[in-house]
Amino acid sequence: MSQLFTPLQLRDVTVRNRTVVAPMWQYRGQQGMPTDWHLMHLSRFADGGAGIVFQEATAVERRGCGTTGDIGIWDDSFIPAMTRLATAIKQCGSVPAIQLGHAGRKARTKLPMEGRGQLERTPDIPDWDAWEPIAPSPVALKKGLEPPREMTQRDIADVVASFAAAARRSREAGYEILEVHAAHGYLLHQFLSPMTNRRTDSYGGDCTNRARLLYEVVEAVRAEWPPHLPLFVRMSCVDGAGWEVDDTVAVSRELKRLGVDGIDCSSGGLVGSPLSAGKAPTYGYQVPYSAQVRAEADITTMAVGLIVHAEQAEQIITDGHADLVALGREALHNPNWPFDAALKLGIEDPYQFLADTTGFWLRKRAQAVPELEPSTFTI
Repeated sequence: MSQLFTPLQLRDVTVRNRTVVAPMWQYRGQQGMPTDWHLMHLSRFADGGAGIVFQEATAVERRGCGTTGDIGIWDDSFIPAMTRLATAIKQCGSVPAIQLGHAGRKARTKLPMEGRGQLERTPDIPDWDAWEPIAPSPVALKKGLEPPREMTQRDIADVVASFAAAARRSREAGYEILEVHAAHGYLLHQFLSPMTNRRTDSYGGDCTNRARLLYEVVEAVRAEWPPHLPLFVRMSCVDGAGWEVDDTVAVSRELKRLGVDGIDCSSGGLVGSPLSAGKAPTYGYQVPYSAQVRAEADITTMAVGLIVHAEQAEQIITDGHADLVALGREALHNPNWPFDAALKLGIEDPYQFLADTTGFWLRKRAQAVPELEPSTFTI
């Protein structure tokens, strides 16, 4: 019996299988609003059979946008557009999920297709001054670039309140899983790292103090996020700049105590490669982080990072290295990856994971031409 296609219960949410489409920035927002592109992008993954579909990192305040194409949820006016996305995902049978984040010192940067780097002031961005890069300490993103402004106690309080308000709006929009983005060199990760957090107040110093903002954000979010819905945190389990997996384990234990249900185990992003913490990516290269956090923090984990093949994903779940497997670029390559994996693993009636219309027609085709099934096809 496949473990990858066994349902998973997270609080009151039942996930139909263990496949997840990871949050992926699209850089197609307009003044923070999602567009029809986002509807297409997310719906195709839900139609393809994923258990959970995550919306890209969504900024909790205007300062939290990284690029001109980021989307946000810092005002109630965003709720109708977000409701449209969450509803479309749910209608296809997947659990709609949202990742909330803040760019911190990565604000006001170019699109990756433009080479990243800091933007130059332009009249095309009328709220340039309001879109201010802030961070725990004035440590520039790269040598030669202007450093961000060090956050005041008021800034910190505002960020915590913004995450809480964003969680409330996410709930009203119909999302059923929420994830706090504390990885990949964005604001909450900037506080965690000793390289970017050089504060001498209660938010700097040892690991407990550097994690203080993350804990406060999680407490504020959990107070707004319904108790019957699951809460995740994405972390760079190692970042190549002083943060190690043992730190992640320690923080994950406290996050579990604060009401977090799962850790999304990634790496890197503070310096160098955004994902691999300076190591060459290989198949499942981040899975060991998930396995260690799951075992030592006794918490649900999600593995991500070059998970490509059905048998590979099945083995990750069967071996207890993770409870969920997340796909990013592999899902872009094949939006129907979960359905395809169900076929390859010999799941009974794999068409159940597709949206009704898609499943109906593909099931009829399989019944009419059984040699199309991958298990029976020969040349």
